[in-house]
This record gives sequence, structure tokens and C-alpha cells, in this order.
Amino acid sequence: MASTKVSEIQESYSDVTHVIPKGAEHNVASSSGHCTDDDVQEHGRPEFIALGLHPGAEAAVSGGGMKQGFWNREWFAYVKTKEFWIVLVLGQVLSITLTGENTLSSLLAQDGASLPAFQTFLNYVLMNLVFTPYTIHRHGFKKFLGLLFRDSWRYFILAFVDVEGNYFTVLAYRYTTILSAQLINFWAIVVVVVISFLLMKVRYRPTQILGILICVGGMGLLIASDHITGANGGYAPDQLKGDLFALLGASFYGLSNVYDEYLVSKRPFYEVIGQMGFWGMLINGVQSAIFDRSSFRNAVWNNTTGGYLAGFTLLLFLFYILAPLTFRLSSAAFFNISLLTANFWGLIIGLKLFGLTVHWMYPLAFCLIIVGLVIYFLMEGRMGEAKKPWLGEEQEQGVDGFATARRKIEQSRGRNTQV
Repeated sequence: MASTKVSEIQESYSDVTHVIPKGAEHNVASSSGHCTDDDVQEHGRPEFIALGLHPGAEAAVSGGGMKQGFWNREWFAYVKTKEFWIVLVLGQVLSITLTGENTLSSLLAQDGASLPAFQTFLNYVLMNLVFTPYTIHRHGFKKFLGLLFRDSWRYFILAFVDVEGNYFTVLAYRYTTILSAQLINFWAIVVVVVISFLLMKVRYRPTQILGILICVGGMGLLIASDHITGANGGYAPDQLKGDLFALLGASFYGLSNVYDEYLVSKRPFYEVIGQMGFWGMLINGVQSAIFDRSSFRNAVWNNTTGGYLAGFTLLLFLFYILAPLTFRLSSAAFFNISLLTANFWGLIIGLKLFGLTVHWMYPLAFCLIIVGLVIYFLMEGRMGEAKKPWLGEEQEQGVDGFATARRKIEQSRGRNTQV
């Protein structure tokens, strides 16, 4: 009899459905593996004989076409999982952490200790001290030396674009208004989306584009509110220079986020953070020695300044640990739109600390951004964005590490995986 052709439709790693043409026998072909024309029977549309197929996939395969499959697919598949809520909360933790960093930077500047390059330098030192020894422990010293020889250029590029993103963004605020710098920082989202699409094979669904636009609209309300109340204005000593610095900083940020997502999907988590800290420490150390010498000498040093600096370093360290985890669970695009709520959290902190007042647009803008984050994942399967398109269908080119899609696939098949 004819050999039956089996197709697998896999919306997620746990949903597998076999399709057998109607009219075909369920017997397997002979041991020779060949069949003749007499063995072939006419058949109609495929019939689904196994359970577990997501609604909408049957219509797409059985002749309903792309349009029918699109509208009948199971929406909210990822939103119903615990991973979605972990990612959503993680994004807001990062946003609050970023708000804390900005607040402590403002307090340092008020106390006469504005040291933008030196502040981030301490973070890279801490990352290197914590994660580089652990990398040596896991790899062994000989393998670690091989890592430096083979892949150091990759991590140097990652550290360079990250350091420069921090540096030029802080520098921009010295020359332009806060409103102008915030508007230009939207460019980082554009850079992430374009590079992910062109180089990383990411294909955004309509709901993802809509979610990004809604989040950007929410941020627009925040900026409009600040402009109305006069909170984001101020004097601009050289607005053109400041705007160019902000544009350059946003571009570096976008590049850093996408490259970090790529590396952390292919290499161990601790290795990426350790190497970023190692090379970032060297690059930022040189910049601090060149550009922060006079600021360092003129800074006011006391217990309060030391406390602010320690708090800033710890918050930034936490941010740099959680960001790669977010990249594994979701994407650089979701990471960036999650941070758009930082202005709202900054207002909450500023109510008591700086005596700020709440404009009616702020709660509305925050809710709009959260709605956009949910819409972003409406059409995602159960694995969300953890499954990276550049790692292959089975994620075989990725690392088998914590929170990776490859580990989920391996565990679903009952294979033993390393911690």
C-alpha cells in the first residue's frame, strides 16, 4: 500500500498533531520503501486524527488559507502562561530599577558629585569581579584562555557599544532639554526593530507592531504632560550638539540590546555578563581617566555621596543581570518598550523626594503602555519570543541554559540537561 505522508504542526513544543490524507490506508509501506501507481488511492482533504492542535491551525492546513488561519488561531496562548506574567513583571522591575538609577544620579549631581563615566565604571568592575571568576570556575582556566583568544572581539564590541550608549546619553543632557532627549531616545526602539528584522530574521506580527505603537503613544502622553507642566523644558546650552549626542547614544543602546540578546542566546549567561564586565571595565576606565578627571577632583565627597554612589552601582548591577534574562525570555524590542514606564515610576518616587505633582495624563499613559505590552504578545504561541529565529527550528544552535527555548524543548522530550 502507499506510504502515508505525515506532517507535523507544532504551535508549541508540546502540541504535535499528525495529518493523514483522507482515503489513504493507515498501513506503513513495505520494507523496500517503494510503491507503485496501483498502490496510490485518491484522497480528499486532510483529516486531523490526533488531539492537541491549536484552534485555527486546522483551518490553515485543511484549505482555509492564510486569512482563515490568521483569524482562527488561538489568541492569548502566551498571555495565559505564567512566563508572560514573569516577563511583564520583570520588565517593570527593570523600569523601576532604571528610575532608581536616574534618581540617585540626580541626587549625586545636586550634591556636587556628577561623575557619569566613573559611576558606570564601578558597575563594570563589580560585574567582572562576580562573573569572571565564576566563568573560569565553570570553563576551567585553559578553556577560559581559549575563550579570550577566540571570542574576545565579540565581547569587546558588545562592551564598547554599551559603554558609549551610556556615555553619550548622559552627555546629551548637558547640552539639550530633557524633552528633546526623551523624544530622540525613541530612536533606540527603531534601531532594535530594524536590526532584528534585517539581520536576526525576526518577523514581527501585526499585533506586535500595534503593541509597540500603543506603548510609544503612552510615552507620548507622558512627554506631553511634562511639556504642559513645564517639567521637561529648561535651558539648552547647545541643543543641536545635545540632540546629536542623544541620537548617537540611542543608536548605541539599540545595537547593544540586539547584540546582547544574540550572544546570551548562544553563550552561557554568566560568560556574557562576565566578559561584558571585563571589557567594559577597561573601556570605561580609560574614558573615566580622560573625561572625568576634573569632575573627580572637584566632586564633594562625604558619607551621603558614598551612599548614593553605592546605591547607584548596586541598582545598575541588578539591571545588567536582569536585562539578559529578559532577552532570553522575550526580546530586545519588548525590553525597550517595557522601559517606557520609567517616567511614571519616576513621578511616584518624586512625589515625596522632589515634591512633584501628578498630572491626569500620567495614570492614563501608564495604563496605555501596559495595554500595549499585553497586545504585543496577543498572537504569540506558548513559547512567546523565547524561541529565537536565528537558532534553528529546534533551537539546536542555541545554548542549553536557564530560561532558553532549547532547554524547554529538551525537557519536554525527557532529556537530561545540564544546569
